[in-house]
Amino acid sequence: MGQRIAAGQGTATKRVAVVGAGYAGMAAAVTLASRGVPVTVFESGPVPGGRARRVRTEGRELDNGQHILVGAYTELFRLMHLVGVPGDALLRIPLEIRYARDFSFRSLWLPASFGLALGLLLARGIPFAERLGAAQFMSAMRRSGFRLAQDVPVSELLNRHGQNGRIGHFLWRPLCVSALNTPPELASANRFLAALRDTLGGAAGASDLLLPRVDLSRMFPEPAMEYVRAHGGDVRLRSPVESLSSLKNEFKSVIVAVGPHQLKGLMPETTDFTYQPIYTCYLQYAAEVRLPFPMLGLADGLVQWVFDRGALLGEKGRLACVISAQGDHQQMEQDELARRCHLELKKEMLVAEDPAWMRVIAEKRATITCAVGLLPVNTDLGNIRLAGDYTDPEYPPTLEAAVRSGVKAALEVTQ
Repeated sequence: MGQRIAAGQGTATKRVAVVGAGYAGMAAAVTLASRGVPVTVFESGPVPGGRARRVRTEGRELDNGQHILVGAYTELFRLMHLVGVPGDALLRIPLEIRYARDFSFRSLWLPASFGLALGLLLARGIPFAERLGAAQFMSAMRRSGFRLAQDVPVSELLNRHGQNGRIGHFLWRPLCVSALNTPPELASANRFLAALRDTLGGAAGASDLLLPRVDLSRMFPEPAMEYVRAHGGDVRLRSPVESLSSLKNEFKSVIVAVGPHQLKGLMPETTDFTYQPIYTCYLQYAAEVRLPFPMLGLADGLVQWVFDRGALLGEKGRLACVISAQGDHQQMEQDELARRCHLELKKEMLVAEDPAWMRVIAEKRATITCAVGLLPVNTDLGNIRLAGDYTDPEYPPTLEAAVRSGVKAALEVTQ
């Protein structure tokens, strides 16, 4: 049984409760604290961060997944700066998508649309006709305002515009899975286009890659917790909330910022979702093992991306393989999956010897399925507001969507 939250003495006139200390919850708490609103955060776990956090497993501290940030994440970066996260917590790289072999693409340092178009035309490993077609596709999407009158699956969008060749295999389909964590055959084209609009179609620097150089809890939630406490708020770890009724009596407003799969326990009337997994396999090799680039794509196996944790976090010889969205790997035992990841790295000649240890972290409900026909979530429930990446009516379920939702909820309850 979780810890019961006792009602306070009398009814508060300003105090706000936030349930959940993930990115959405801490964004809400920081926004409230910065405006002088008394806030109390309740978090069931020992570490803030929610579905993007540090975990301790078998005596080792690891992230529960790998996250790629992009320059368009302006709200997250604003809050990171506000709570004092140092600039070197992220490695900023002009957009470059590099595979272990067969394909590479870089957006050039020119005005945004020209840099992208020229980068596509110069991409390596793709026939010129497909490179030209990709530039024309982006131009057509820009003219349409990156919006379809009738939403369709991403696979259909790509087929309509002749983008299902090698350019689809190496660029568009992996971008879809990375941004929406949903297979292109299911994924919403309009949500994919919203991501393209703000990144490849955005202002200069919007498509830059920003790779974390600290663990995911330290990247924002822990500094946010320190900020809230320094500004008179309270963050209570290991404090699960069993029922909202006591909180509604004690606080003026409650912001529920738990994962969507946790909502039913607190609010049985809320919508049911389907979910998509993200599997991360950590492999520890000899200290001298490193990748030629901090993040490489793998195109023909289970692994989609591999990250060099040595180059990013100083964890020498440690590689992290990422497998996003549903697939056959969900039926594999973790030891079998880890071995498969190693063999794929070996096939690409990225490693030679066996790893000293391997560890798979499976987030089986990492995000909702970002599919065509996904209905908007009602976030205004009287003195209760919902916040989380799944509540954004347009954007894919990303850290930026989570932060935006938290800020929005906080501003609404202070109006």
